[in-house]
Amino acid sequence: MEQSHAEPNYMKIFWWLLALTIIEVGVVYAHLPKITMIAALILMALLKAFLVAWNFMHLRFEKMSLILTVGVPLLLLGILLLGLMPDIAHRIF
Repeated sequence: MEQSHAEPNYMKIFWWLLALTIIEVGVVYAHLPKITMIAALILMALLKAFLVAWNFMHLRFEKMSLILTVGVPLLLLGILLLGLMPDIAHRIF
């Protein structure tokens, strides 16, 4: 049985993605401390990836088990990166 759902407002998503991209360029030219710039760019990239997956890949209509299958490894990756941050930061700087 096929479920019907409302199509996302693609132009609204486009404008959000464009605004985030412009903000990313602004962050690069703002001459922030390196770690702040990297953190801001990573957060905005994750937000853009979420917007694309949620709307264009229609994950909003998937079962919770599929979302957890993707979400839990990403959460674990975030925890791993936070735990390794002292070692990573030591090598970068």
